Amino acid sequence: MGSLANEKPHAVCMPIPAQGHINAMMQFAKVLHLHGFFITFIHTEFNYKRILKSRGPSSLQGLPDFQFKTIPDGLPPSDENIPQDVKQVCQSTQENCAIPFHNLVVKLNNSSASGVPPVSCIISDIITKFTLPTSQELHIPNIFLCSVSACGFWGFFNYQQLMDKGLIPFKSEDDLVNGYLNKEVDWIPGLKNMRIRDMPSFLRTTDPEDFWFKFLKDETQCAMHATAIIFNTFDDLEGEVLETMSPVLPPMYSVGPLSLILKEMPTNPLESAGSNLWKENPGCIEWLDGKKEGSVVYVNFGSITVMSNKQMVEFAWGLANCGHDFLWVIRSDLVKGENAVLPEEFFNEITESGRGFLAGWCPQEKVLMHPSVGGYLTHCGWNSTMESICAGVPMICWPFFADQQTNCHYACSEWGIGMEIENNAKRDEVEGMIRELMDGDKGEDMKKKALEWKRLATMAAKQDGSSMKNLKTLISQVLLSKQ
Repeated sequence: MGSLANEKPHAVCMPIPAQGHINAMMQFAKVLHLHGFFITFIHTEFNYKRILKSRGPSSLQGLPDFQFKTIPDGLPPSDENIPQDVKQVCQSTQENCAIPFHNLVVKLNNSSASGVPPVSCIISDIITKFTLPTSQELHIPNIFLCSVSACGFWGFFNYQQLMDKGLIPFKSEDDLVNGYLNKEVDWIPGLKNMRIRDMPSFLRTTDPEDFWFKFLKDETQCAMHATAIIFNTFDDLEGEVLETMSPVLPPMYSVGPLSLILKEMPTNPLESAGSNLWKENPGCIEWLDGKKEGSVVYVNFGSITVMSNKQMVEFAWGLANCGHDFLWVIRSDLVKGENAVLPEEFFNEITESGRGFLAGWCPQEKVLMHPSVGGYLTHCGWNSTMESICAGVPMICWPFFADQQTNCHYACSEWGIGMEIENNAKRDEVEGMIRELMDGDKGEDMKKKALEWKRLATMAAKQDGSSMKNLKTLISQVLLSKQ
């Protein structure tokens, strides 16, 4: 064990406790582990219990050189089947995690006698500024992992500029409906053809002290104090905005798509180690196996999106009437404040036709890569967008919040792989868009562009690709700088 402590660099990974952020951090932790790093992956106590419940007691056993640790998050006890409110999670981690995180890193740093190497670097989620005092005190490089798109991050980062120009906060709630959202924002370098509606959504407030608005404005500004910033993207996709940000921010490294980087690595002993907070339904893959190539619409609004039951029913009938097979993930908490209730007639329709499969959660990357999937109705979260690009699957975009509006804009207007559906979507619109995506001329063009982006993403992750080169530079020049 002594040789392990002496030889291996040690990365401490601290995601914000939300599904998409945990997924990205887990992928990057696996990449570092395959490059010879000892990994300590930190979960907050609430999510640690949820993962054990959804994936079983062996899911967090790790390996001798990949360990899981927990810190208290200050969240009240709750039913582990019901996710905590994401605002409450961010508030609580901000207020309660700094001291436990500091104590854990100090303990890890002093435990080489037990076979744990001293901490070489900290990999922090870009909205966990509470890690900065610890890294500064202990003189440990602190690299921020950005789980949103580079374009979305740059939008958040420019909230202050929008305030300085008097564009936000909104003057009144009327600005949400009077056309103000269509006002052009053409002066932010690196962001193309943007309107206020295309900026990350938390600026849609009349209150400058609104929690989300202030939280993201302040947290993204703190990125300037990081040693470096990692983006799960690739240069062909977001190179222009990365280049624009470069003079303003610490060194940045585009090392994505992380899922494809992992596929380029040798055998992964942690391949089965997952981080899903919901129990996956394995039957969906078997169901897809029985469908024709490119015939299935995959529907998943991510881990945080909520909607009214009325809106869910509109999506349901749009899917039932579209004439295509569909796989729809309906989380237990998808409907805000009440149980999801779909009409009995809807279930009769999909039972008789055999065209629909409903699941509480699924292995999304496997689903999107399945040859039978031909389209994706999505909330445009960044992990989902990247996974769709990697699979070459075009999208119907229904963004909910945060950077999703920006991702939607780029997918639809700049990358040519998406079409946006109205926020208050009606069944006829859902049906029509699915038919256009799966059968129409625009859908055919989107499929061609999606396959081209898939090719470029795959090239970036190859051994001689831009992202793999960036990863090697990041490791040698930044992550190992304390060695």
